[in-house]
Amino acid sequence: MSQRKDKWIVGLALFSMFFGAGNVIFPPYLGMTAASMWVPAFICYYIADIGLAMLAILAMLKCDSDIEGITCRIGRIPAVLLSTLVVLCVGPMLAIPRTAATTFEMGVSPIFPGVNPLVASIAFFVLIWVLCVKEASVVDIVGKFLTPALFIGLMIVIIKGIIDPLGPIAAEPKVSNIISSGIISGYQTMDVLAALIFGVIIVKTVKEKGYTEIKAKNAVIGGAGLVAGAGLLIVYFGLAHLGATASTMYGVDVSRSTLILEIIKNLLGNVGMVIFGIVVALACITTAVALVSSSGAYFSRLSKGRVSYKVIVTIVCVISPVIANIGLDEIIAISEPVLSIVYAPALTLIILTIVGDKIRNDNVFKAAALGAFLISVLETAANHGLGFQFVNYLPLHHFGFGWLLPTVICGVAGYFIKGDKKKVSPEVSVPEPDPAETVRKGKI
Repeated sequence: MSQRKDKWIVGLALFSMFFGAGNVIFPPYLGMTAASMWVPAFICYYIADIGLAMLAILAMLKCDSDIEGITCRIGRIPAVLLSTLVVLCVGPMLAIPRTAATTFEMGVSPIFPGVNPLVASIAFFVLIWVLCVKEASVVDIVGKFLTPALFIGLMIVIIKGIIDPLGPIAAEPKVSNIISSGIISGYQTMDVLAALIFGVIIVKTVKEKGYTEIKAKNAVIGGAGLVAGAGLLIVYFGLAHLGATASTMYGVDVSRSTLILEIIKNLLGNVGMVIFGIVVALACITTAVALVSSSGAYFSRLSKGRVSYKVIVTIVCVISPVIANIGLDEIIAISEPVLSIVYAPALTLIILTIVGDKIRNDNVFKAAALGAFLISVLETAANHGLGFQFVNYLPLHHFGFGWLLPTVICGVAGYFIKGDKKKVSPEVSVPEPDPAETVRKGKI
C-alpha cells in the first residue's frame, strides 16, 4: 500500500513538473491547425513530448545522475558545452522568460489590460527571486495545491467543450505536414530537456523514501511515470480536441495565447477567463521557481562554487524580464531552430545511455552525438534558406528525424575506432548548494 501511495505522490510531482503553464498553449493550436487530422497530430506531439521525456527519466535511472551523467561520455569539454546549452534553453534564454510572457499574456493582460509588459515581467521576476533565494512556505503551499487545482480547472473546460463544442471541425488541415507539426510542437514544450534537469529530483526523492534497491526504485518511478503520463494524456488530448473544434473559427495567424483565451471565454465567459488566468499565473510561478533554482544550482556547480547560487539566481532574474518582453510567440519562434539543434544530440545520448552498459567504447557516444549535432545544424540552416538543401533528401526528414540515419552511421563508425573504457561518473560532480532544495520544496 505504501509503495502504491508513493507512486501516486511522485506521479503527481512529475505531472506538476512536466505540465508547465506554457504547455497549455501548444495542444489547442496544434488541434486547430490539424483540424480533422488532429488525432494523428496529437499522437506525434505526445510521443515527442512526454514519451521522450520518460525516456530521459529512464536514462537518468540507468546512470543515477542528471544531465551531466548523460553527457559525460562524449568528453569533458563537449559534455560541458552541450549540458550548458540545454540548461540555457530550459533556463534563462527560453523557458524561464516564457513563463513570464505566458503569465502576462494569459494571466495579467486579460484582467488588467493597461499594465506595461516590462513592468509586469520585472514584478514577476522580483517575486521569483525572493522565492528562489530564500526558502519560502508559499512555494510549498502553491506546489501542494496547484496541481489538482490546475487539473480540475482544465477538466471543467475540456468537459464543457465536449458537451457543448465550439463548432464543427474543419475538413482540411491548415498545415501541409501534420506529423512534423506535431513533433515540432512536442519539441517546443522543452519537456525532454527539462526532464534532464528535474528528473534527478524525482530519483533523489524516491531514494529518500527508502527505495534504495534498484528494483524497488525503478518500480516506484515507473509507476509514477504511468500516473503522470496518463494525467498528461487526458489533459493534452482534451486541449487538442478543443482546438480542433475551433478550427473553423480561427486561422494559423492567431496567436497561441489568444486562441486558448478565446476558447475559455467562449466556453465559460469572462469569469472563467479570469479564474483560468489566475491558475495559469500560479502555475508559471512554480515552474519558474524550479527552473531558476535548477539553473542556479547547475551553474554554481559548474563553477565549482566560485560563483554562488544566489549570484546566478540574481543574474537570471535580471536577464529574463528583458527576454520575456519580446513576447510569447516571438520566444517560441526563436526557440524552434535552437531546439531543433539541441534535441538531436540530447536524444541520441539519452538513448545511448539506456543501452550504455553494452557499449564499452566511448567513441560511439562521441561520433553519434557529433553526427546528430552536425546534421541538425545543416537541417536548421536549410529550413531557413541558407543552403544545404541536400538534407531534404535524407530518410525521415519530413518527419523531423532526418538526423537519425546519419547518427546511426556515425555511431557505428565510432564503434570501430579504438576508444577509452566506459566512464562511470560525470566530469563535473561537486555537491549542489543547499538553496537548490527550493526546487524540491516547490515541486514535491
